[in-house]
Amino acid sequence: MPPPPRNPHRESAAPSTTLPPGSEEWLRPWAQMKYFSFNPAVYPNMIRAVSPDAGPGDLVNVYDKEGQIFGSGFYNPKAHVPLRVIQHGENVLTEDALDARLDAALDLRLKTLRLDETTEAWRAVHSDGDGLSGLVVDRYADVLSIEVTTLGVWRRLPRWLPKLHAALGTSQHLIHVDPDIARIENMRWADVPEADAPAPRGVRVRENNVRYQVSFEDGHKTGFFCDQRDNRLKFAHLARGRRVLDLCSYTGGFAISAKVLGGCEDVTGVDLDEKAVAQAKKNADLNQVRIDWVHADTFTWGRQMQQNGTQWDAVVLDPPKLVFSRDPEEGQLGRNKYYDMNAVALGLLKRGGLFVTCSCSGLLDVAEFEDIVMRAAHRNKRRLQILDRTGAGADHPVMSNCPEGRYLKVLWCLAW
Repeated sequence: MPPPPRNPHRESAAPSTTLPPGSEEWLRPWAQMKYFSFNPAVYPNMIRAVSPDAGPGDLVNVYDKEGQIFGSGFYNPKAHVPLRVIQHGENVLTEDALDARLDAALDLRLKTLRLDETTEAWRAVHSDGDGLSGLVVDRYADVLSIEVTTLGVWRRLPRWLPKLHAALGTSQHLIHVDPDIARIENMRWADVPEADAPAPRGVRVRENNVRYQVSFEDGHKTGFFCDQRDNRLKFAHLARGRRVLDLCSYTGGFAISAKVLGGCEDVTGVDLDEKAVAQAKKNADLNQVRIDWVHADTFTWGRQMQQNGTQWDAVVLDPPKLVFSRDPEEGQLGRNKYYDMNAVALGLLKRGGLFVTCSCSGLLDVAEFEDIVMRAAHRNKRRLQILDRTGAGADHPVMSNCPEGRYLKVLWCLAW
């Protein structure tokens, strides 16, 4: 699909003077906000008016309630978030400038972070963190795993796919779209060209000299948790030589890193997902290491181990997302699960042992997560000596006006 037609007025900076609402001098298409908000997400009750020529997926000029130019963003009247402001300020965002933003995201990974030197699995574009709201691209060796959540991105994907492949040296891609989001945003598959080759079922990647098989059919998110890359390496170094327990181990990232990079002789991984455990076994075989894999519920198995008096020198807990809603009751259920899981994990750790606990729930902020972990420890008569606080790698940047992008929280402790 060709890019939306350009308006010559959009090529220059907008005037900074205040204009009356709906002025003929406003740069079209436009949307005006009722309230000031620097967050990218602008909800329906925050929008005062939209020009008649603003269509679904258009790049629109955003004005504040006083009639001053405020920024630029993607507009879609049918979406739950009809306006996503992707640039703030007086400079009008053109389609060329939008392409340059994609180039900047790739340059960050390739030239600044130089991720190719240590891994074949990394995030190439991180949605709002790169000013490209609704686009997530993970690079796995020769394959791009792409997730799209906004019509604005969807309409430009045919233009961006060749740029992505050319810059990253990849040749295959998969595109993930949640069916409900596709229906609401009116994304039509006919608008995006198919890949030149059939979508692969999986691919092998290397990360810090550890090998993994990424499954695109059964994997969560875009196939693999590359956001934990730096934390897997850090855990392997800190857990060196210890007896390790990896709870909610998924496909074995922490467990295998501890074995291969940390030289840990006794490593156990536990997960309830049968397919994840099967994939973890394949990953261990790829690296020619032996790990005790347990297909079980963390709560049930953990409490049984507590009754048996079994403990480990190092425990890492990386559960799936548990807080899904802002609804107080539903959110509290997820918070209670975090509390219970951390209590069980701490009960399996020797005093003075290494405890690493994670949360990937964006609706749970850092302070509240740490409070939950500390309460679980204190209730069980344990003290935490906090060594560090980390999150996702630098290929998952967070914009200051979108703090919810800091979804991954990792707390590193010795538990006494």
